[in-house]
Amino acid sequence: MAGLLANFRNTIILSVLLSLVIVAAYATGPQGTGAGFIQAVFRWLHVFFGILWIGLLYYFNFVQIRMMPQIPAELKPAVSKYIAPEALFWFRWSALITVLMGLAIAGVRGYSGEALSMGLAGGYDAVLDKQYALLGLGMWLGIIMMLNVWGIIWPNQKRALGIVEADADTKAKSARMAMLGSRTNLLLSIPMLTTMAMSQTVYG
Repeated sequence: MAGLLANFRNTIILSVLLSLVIVAAYATGPQGTGAGFIQAVFRWLHVFFGILWIGLLYYFNFVQIRMMPQIPAELKPAVSKYIAPEALFWFRWSALITVLMGLAIAGVRGYSGEALSMGLAGGYDAVLDKQYALLGLGMWLGIIMMLNVWGIIWPNQKRALGIVEADADTKAKSARMAMLGSRTNLLLSIPMLTTMAMSQTVYG
């Protein structure tokens, strides 16, 4: 068992296989493999990739960005050449999949238009459409954050980390832009998570 756990790839494969067995068990539930089951699968993936995405966002902001100035110059390449590119790979793809799975959930549940329009589709009713306004706010914050990852953070990080050739001045400017983009997502993440958690609890 220790040998299996020492290997990241094998640990993930086994974890996924165990999860798929559980998913298959849910498929034999009262709803079978209908819309409720499909929604549950999308929600599972949405939550998993959301944890991975936001977890890495918090790692960057709570740990890496804050601690980099304190790391001796000779040790910084270990972070910039090895740790950061790997973290950014999982960061950007988990962001995309999280948003896609969230949109898929809304689609299966039949409220994509209402949520994305924040309750304005077909006219706004302060009582009936409030849940869509709040959920839609969270969805748009998530979409903006994902676009920020792919449109601002990742392109600037590629220059800052030397993945794409750039002169020293461009690297410095790109590092600052990437940091500000990451801080923007940190700012938006807590309101976004508030809408997601509370909408699910209050409105179901």
